[in-house]
Amino acid sequence: MELELQTKQFKEHVDKLKERYEKNNPPENKKDKEFFLMVKEYTAPIYLFLEEWEESTLQVVKDRKVNIHPQQVTSTKENMELLLMHSFYIDAKRKRYMELNHSVLYVLDQLLRELKHNNM
Repeated sequence: MELELQTKQFKEHVDKLKERYEKNNPPENKKDKEFFLMVKEYTAPIYLFLEEWEESTLQVVKDRKVNIHPQQVTSTKENMELLLMHSFYIDAKRKRYMELNHSVLYVLDQLLRELKHNNM
């Protein structure tokens, strides 16, 4: 049950980042220390969350409770880390950003279906 909640939270983070990407402009100076510190403060808890999610998910995969490959879990975490940075620095083309976004959501939705199907 905890993993389901974590995964739903993960999806909320993805949605908020997409909104930020679409509504904000890139920083005027990518080396602006204030901007960097603001990004760091905002993203630090999300990075910790991602570590916990990956660990929980890999354990469920290892226990064969869901039919998802461990590489999908790791790639999803890595893609989310890219989304985090692209959402603030707006330094990826929209097409690339949306591919990452859809890739992350695809695996999260697949995981949620598996969890629901297996009554976890």
